[in-house]
Amino acid sequence: MGTLGYVGTLTLRLEMPWVRSLKEKRSLVKPVVEKLKVRFPVTAARLDGLDAHDWEVIAVVTVSNDYAWVEETLRLAADFVAAGDYQVTEEWVDITALE
Repeated sequence: MGTLGYVGTLTLRLEMPWVRSLKEKRSLVKPVVEKLKVRFPVTAARLDGLDAHDWEVIAVVTVSNDYAWVEETLRLAADFVAAGDYQVTEEWVDITALE
């Protein structure tokens, strides 16, 4: 049996050194996570840095039987996030085959 499909994960570290409160940071990060889920066929979540006021890590996940589609969807999601009001300082992409 060959490859059934692919799971793609995009993990991004967002930094906002000018932000001074958790409330202010949340007002920048939470809407982009929600918009990702509406605009793209992905799920997205805030993973780390929830108690820090100046940085956060978010992840985006998608699945398909088409490797190129997974790759393109994650690239579009990364570009969407990069257009936000913060700095993307690290980006990791992992696409795993489902056997």
